[in-house]
Amino acid sequence: MDLDALRKADFSLLDDAVDDWSTMVKDLETLKEEAEKGLRGTANKAEWAGVNADVSKEFIGKTTEEFKDAHGQADSIYKILRDTRNELKGYKGQLLDAIERGRLKKLTVIGYEGGFTVTTDVPPEGRTKEDKDNKGEITALRDELQKILDKATESDKTASTVLMAIADQSRLGFSDANYNSRDEAADAIKKADELARLAKKKPEDLTPAEFDRLNKGLKDYADDELFAERFATSLGPNGTLNFWTGVNDPHSAWELGHKRSDKFDDLQKNLSLTLATASQSDSADMSDWKYRMTDLADKPVGRNGGFPLGVQVMTNLMRFGNYDDRFLADYGDKVIETEKKFTGNGRHGAWTRTGGDQLLNRTGTDSGWDPMTGYLKGLSNNPDAATEFFNGTFVTKDEDHDFTQEKDGKEEKRTLSNFDYLFEERDWPQDTDDKGEDSIAGRNYLAAALEAATTGHPAGEIPTVDTPPHNAEQARLMENLVSSISEDPGRLTDNGYMSDSVGQIASEYLADINRATADAPEGNDSVARLFPISGTSAAMQHVDVTRFLVAVGQDPEGYAAIEVSQKTYMARLMEYHLNPDLPADQRYDQSAEATVKEIARRSGEIGGTLALGRNEAVLGPAKEADGDFENAVNQKKNLISGTTGTLVGVGTSFIASPAVGAGVGGVAGTATSMALEQFFKDSDPEFTKELGRDIGERWENSKDASTAMAHNAAVAAAKAHSSPYADNVDEWTRIGTADGFNDASTAGHQMARDLETEIPD
Repeated sequence: MDLDALRKADFSLLDDAVDDWSTMVKDLETLKEEAEKGLRGTANKAEWAGVNADVSKEFIGKTTEEFKDAHGQADSIYKILRDTRNELKGYKGQLLDAIERGRLKKLTVIGYEGGFTVTTDVPPEGRTKEDKDNKGEITALRDELQKILDKATESDKTASTVLMAIADQSRLGFSDANYNSRDEAADAIKKADELARLAKKKPEDLTPAEFDRLNKGLKDYADDELFAERFATSLGPNGTLNFWTGVNDPHSAWELGHKRSDKFDDLQKNLSLTLATASQSDSADMSDWKYRMTDLADKPVGRNGGFPLGVQVMTNLMRFGNYDDRFLADYGDKVIETEKKFTGNGRHGAWTRTGGDQLLNRTGTDSGWDPMTGYLKGLSNNPDAATEFFNGTFVTKDEDHDFTQEKDGKEEKRTLSNFDYLFEERDWPQDTDDKGEDSIAGRNYLAAALEAATTGHPAGEIPTVDTPPHNAEQARLMENLVSSISEDPGRLTDNGYMSDSVGQIASEYLADINRATADAPEGNDSVARLFPISGTSAAMQHVDVTRFLVAVGQDPEGYAAIEVSQKTYMARLMEYHLNPDLPADQRYDQSAEATVKEIARRSGEIGGTLALGRNEAVLGPAKEADGDFENAVNQKKNLISGTTGTLVGVGTSFIASPAVGAGVGGVAGTATSMALEQFFKDSDPEFTKELGRDIGERWENSKDASTAMAHNAAVAAAKAHSSPYADNVDEWTRIGTADGFNDASTAGHQMARDLETEIPD
């Protein structure tokens, strides 16, 4: 900054800008609150249907977030401008004070473009000996002025850098970058440059102390958008791959391997989270980073050629965090392309690690050598990308492959989706965990990714009022999952650890499952009103649902997810349909008796079918303990018992407003909550204290539990709405539940006969 530019600076325009941004922040604060309480609040209470269910609610939710981001970004810009304005005013004051002190000492400061000079203002002929000896004062004033200008230049430059960085984060809309001061944003960029320099060092030159600084810095700043973008782009795609490969190379990173190997898992997580945050940036440099990283997927890392490939390294850095959906989807295409190349279009396996290959994953679940494992873990955190990936095509019928199907009495090649290939056909490589045992990570993360893909929320979470209704792509994937497990239950039962995710998926498609058990003809409006769905419904066959539920029911966690959620769903349905204020066009066109019986019957069949699976697990080859099922049910109850006012366990399949549950006022104290209170509280119900030893007693215990729950739900709903038939619902629920269990028994016997004829002697 030139001396005269600061000396003559007019800050009136900057003052106006700061004032304008201050006003903007206040206005956006108001808009943000109105959007949150008004737009989103109203949207969550509305009963969406059709296209509105698929589009409008989700759009409103995203728009509300944009208001929030706009406020945060505006607040950051205001604070940066304010801080810079205040600093520059201060530096101008310091500059003028210094010049004035120099004037009193007969010193003159002359500014010009690119610099300034300090000289005495006494003419040569009039100088005294004292004037001639003031070189020290001239030098001191020059140095003081230069320091002030340097600080002012840094202040101005820093403000420009951070403002440009914030503006570059998002091409459309607003980023959620939010800083309390200009220095806070500037420090993030400086820290990114510092840590990128460390990561660029040769692994053998990186000391344990530097490793610790890098690891801590990534942890502290992983969620900081400016830091993440700057770090990733400074390190570059090649640098990122070389860094993680080098750190894990026991030959080049010998000291780190011996002194910091117990911290490698933390570094992997922190680096993954940082790169995920960086991927959300729309800056030109980050867009180039994503393009080049994708291009490097099928290329060797390092100069020696061979393995590992970029895809093997990068997918291990995708296991944590919320990556940009477009980048993740594009990278998934490259993962599939590379998979096809190395497996002969799925003809054989690949990615088997040998003893000399380095570890690329340090979480302990697997070696990281199979790129599909890490990528699927990444998809489990990113629902939209997961849905797109699984519905994508692995091979078409016109490609060179060995996957066939029988059609019109002839064998012909078939088209496989990515779901078909991964869930049914892939030859998964053998791998071990850090205990030397066979790794289950690949298929386990496959199930978690499917959970995200079908439900619309990250795996391991529960749906909220903001979770969008199921769309057509999610519903189609659910249909394929149920059909596939029905066709070959071993796809799930041979890998029981997948059942917790599959059970959660089913718990969020209960309306669709209940519809399927009702055997209603296509387009039956009556059943559709009995089991209302917001969004796109998943069309499933009754027989497929039976086989699916029996398979999921053989795992304690899968069983518990559906069992607890179905009872929650039934209680909501009772209150919803026994509400006399329910609009006529939403009402089931049968009597109250028929309505209660049918709800209890469908719920009873689902409970009975799960009981068949549980009995198979306890009495069959798996030899699961009854106690494992009870413990899983109790844990599931504890998980959702405090959230009965939302769609926990039911997800977005239920059309009733998430804010009010299954009827009027679904918060604590309503009929639904009262019916569920005892169910959630009762960790050791009377009928399970002494479990019977034979299948008959187990069956009756399950039926008694379902009957009791249906009774409590119907009675609570009837009393809450002052229904005249409150005294009759006991008989209605008993009959309905008994019919449902009979339906399950019949379907189960038919399933057994079908499977027996399908399995060769």
